[in-house]
Amino acid sequence: MKYSQIEHIATYYPLHVLTNAGLQEEFPGFKIQEMTRLTGVSNRHITAKNETSVDMGAKAVERLFAEFSVDTDEIGYLLFCSAGGDYITPPSACILHDRVDLPAHCGALDFNQGCTGFLYGLSLADSLIGAGQTKKVLLVTSEAITKTIHPKDKANRSIFGDAAAATLISARDTSILSGDFIFGTDGSRHEHIIIREGRERNPLFNNDARDFVDKQGNIRNHRNFYMNGSEVFNFSVAKAPELVDGLLSRYQMTYDEVDLFIFHQANRIIIETIGRKLKIPENKLIIEIQDTGNTVSSTIPIALKKLEQKGLLKRGMTLLLAGFGVGFSWGGTIIKY
Repeated sequence: MKYSQIEHIATYYPLHVLTNAGLQEEFPGFKIQEMTRLTGVSNRHITAKNETSVDMGAKAVERLFAEFSVDTDEIGYLLFCSAGGDYITPPSACILHDRVDLPAHCGALDFNQGCTGFLYGLSLADSLIGAGQTKKVLLVTSEAITKTIHPKDKANRSIFGDAAAATLISARDTSILSGDFIFGTDGSRHEHIIIREGRERNPLFNNDARDFVDKQGNIRNHRNFYMNGSEVFNFSVAKAPELVDGLLSRYQMTYDEVDLFIFHQANRIIIETIGRKLKIPENKLIIEIQDTGNTVSSTIPIALKKLEQKGLLKRGMTLLLAGFGVGFSWGGTIIKY
């Protein structure tokens, strides 16, 4: 049986940066300093008008191939995680496959899992490699979330940014990714993070989009991204500790045996609250959100890449990875990097 490991990661950020000063200019009455204290976000990257999730994904893959020596003939599957894409059909993974010149024997699959997307992608890749289907899987997470946010929705514009990550997962003879993941879903709460219009339930051409003001004074309409912040906070700080305890129990490990805890980088207050509840030491609790914002499915690979670049992440370290959010969904695993 073959096992798998995260071999390489490359990231891409759009050129335009929206700073907190820029947000303050747009919304003079906005308490940006208080929002920054809660979210931990100072800057976020914004896609150009004609730049898509596929474009960003392609640039992340191109950087991966430029930075590392990759035999693309060994890549048996391309997994593309995104809530966006160029068209309703064909699948964006097929378009990305062409853009980055992958071989014809490489399968290509779209999936949309938001904040837990990277964990689902790791699990799929680990299963494909463990089953002997392929030597390498290319997992691309790419979200142009800011395209879905109303220009006058100051709360969500302060939190989210656009980005992509390309993660190469490869076969090895000893266990690194154990294949032991925990996933869960509470679909009854799906309306707390939602874009209501644009698919079969509410087609765009059947609806008149009308702006409205929510309880917090943010302007949006049903074609825009909506997040119930208080519900998401309560869910995250309740579910993440359960997930962590479940993972440690399954692996028969203690907190001391984990070198780094890397959660979905939703915002600072959520991560710090989880850390306090679990009594995780500050040096083990990763917060890497200041210059990117919440990039949805790409937050964990972006954090991994930044930690590597800073020399804080080295091979052999034990990492607990966990995601939680849209759906509501959650997932996690423990790996040796």
